[in-house]
Amino acid sequence: MMLINGVFADHISASDRSFQYGDGCFTTMLTRHGRIQQWQYHQERMQACLDMLGIVLADWADVESWLAQAILPDTQAGLKLHVSRGHGGRGYSAAQVSQPTVTIRAFAFPHHYTTWQSDGIALGVCQHPLGLSPLLAGHKHNNRLEQVLMKAEMDSAGHPDGLCCDINGHVIETTMANIFWVKDGTLYTPDLANSGVAGVARRRVIELTKYDELDLAIGQYSLAAIWDADEVFITNAMLGVAPVRQIQQQVYSIGSHTRRFQKRFHLC
Repeated sequence: MMLINGVFADHISASDRSFQYGDGCFTTMLTRHGRIQQWQYHQERMQACLDMLGIVLADWADVESWLAQAILPDTQAGLKLHVSRGHGGRGYSAAQVSQPTVTIRAFAFPHHYTTWQSDGIALGVCQHPLGLSPLLAGHKHNNRLEQVLMKAEMDSAGHPDGLCCDINGHVIETTMANIFWVKDGTLYTPDLANSGVAGVARRRVIELTKYDELDLAIGQYSLAAIWDADEVFITNAMLGVAPVRQIQQQVYSIGSHTRRFQKRFHLC
């Protein structure tokens, strides 16, 4: 069951433009005891994508009210907010679309995330490359076909997740998270100007860097830059910070910087 524009329902029209064209955006939020974590960051990221797509929400207050209706009271849970441009239009044209469709669904916290947080995760490396799309880069729009294909590749290889590179061989993210690594006192993370999703957790970790004894470097890096890292971790809003203990055959220690970011993120 989900909320569609504030009404509980179990289906959505096939004429919805998200179904037809992936025309919209979404965010997935961690909730604790019925409260959304980092809501301001999620709202800001959604608004940035809506602005880029030219989708106008009438009132965020309505959305917040609907979120409050759907949220679970669990110690930890998830909440997905999905916005479509709406129904109708002729072909790609949205000229006849009247209002957006806001869909909200709550779900249980993935229990395996707790294991990843404590013990780390082993990653594969995706052979499918990410394309370059400066117009859409950074945004979590509703067309996620590249991630679907890469996740299928990792499922077939027996990996829970995998590193994704763009067509130029630059590391971008994993299929489900942003990636960071530490080497010689510097925290590295990829530049997402041309590809990838700029996650809420990524933003928070970058802000928290000022509390750690680390320099921050955001740029274009090949896989070779990660192989000799001192420590590696991934982030997303549901998972928070999780250590990477292995990428293919390369093994990493779970480092002190990762644990500090993990603790600070949990306290946010």
